Amino acid sequence: MTFKTTSDFKNIVLEDIPLIDVRAPIEFKKGAFINSINLPIMNDEERHLVGICYKEKGNHDAVKLGHELVSGNIKDERIKSWESFITKNPKSMIYCFRGGSRSSISQEWIEKYAGKEIVKLEGGYKAFRNYLIDELDAEVQSSKPIVLAGFTGTGKTILLNELENSIDLEGLANHRGSTFGRHTTPQPTQINFENALACKLIKHRAKGYSHIILEDEGGNVGLNFIPKPLAAYFNAGDLVVLEAPVEERINLTLQEYVINSQSEYIAHYCDEALGLQEWFNYMSNSIIRVKKRLGLERFTQIYTYFEKAYANQLKTGIYDFHQDWIKLFLTDYYDPMYKHQLDTTTKNILFRGNNSDVLEYLKSLK
Repeated sequence: MTFKTTSDFKNIVLEDIPLIDVRAPIEFKKGAFINSINLPIMNDEERHLVGICYKEKGNHDAVKLGHELVSGNIKDERIKSWESFITKNPKSMIYCFRGGSRSSISQEWIEKYAGKEIVKLEGGYKAFRNYLIDELDAEVQSSKPIVLAGFTGTGKTILLNELENSIDLEGLANHRGSTFGRHTTPQPTQINFENALACKLIKHRAKGYSHIILEDEGGNVGLNFIPKPLAAYFNAGDLVVLEAPVEERINLTLQEYVINSQSEYIAHYCDEALGLQEWFNYMSNSIIRVKKRLGLERFTQIYTYFEKAYANQLKTGIYDFHQDWIKLFLTDYYDPMYKHQLDTTTKNILFRGNNSDVLEYLKSLK
């Protein structure tokens, strides 16, 4: 019996093909692909036992043990989970680590017992991962990078997401890229960040854009880092500087880091009081972490304003009190750093302007 296979990884990315990952959950958590779901042929314990058997007795006995462990109702349930996913996603494909026994057996069972065909990835996870790593090479990029810069609170990420030819690195890393950048949900593993970034670059290149617009992130976003050659390629791009009055920046920061962030914490903990307290704890610790860089006097002033603002918010339900500490943090901490960077940069500044002017300019750079 001949089963279908493919190594057309580019098409998988461009067509957003759903993928069934039949590796064990412990493998999936370390790294997987976008549009993939973990429906393992063996769970972690079963895989562990088969691995021991393979080392002690060889492949034949290991395969035999695997069939014994995954049989009867266990086997039926796993086939049903694959069948259900394929029914909902008819273009689905399947993979294991190297495209060997696990995906081959799964593919055979799906056709034999579920009556459905599914394509297997040649070389499995490892081959697809290597393809994506190659696509992160700076030398294969064809678009000219443009770096969107500007003081904190100007709304760079909001503007970036209005452009078709941009890549939101902060979105991929699930981090705002600042002192208070962490979300309630964890950042992706480094492998998953790289896989997602590679897919974005492949799609961007397939559309033939001459420019790629990115924020000025340096080499990392939170705990995720951009491969050094690619980061250097991005950072070598010319600058476009987004400008906004300080009052507008305060309001944007208030909306994102206080109002929206508190709502995120409340939703995450499913409890308003607990969510607000966890938000306060995180923000408080974040301010304390930069105490040395702020200096004792500025730190004390900012932290005092922060505590008073939070207490007033709990009492009155009004967020406006947070504007005081936000203004100090922007003007006394972030602004001097960004001003120094812009004053000393050797990069070419292509354009400066407000939100509407910068958006119009960047949209002209396809």
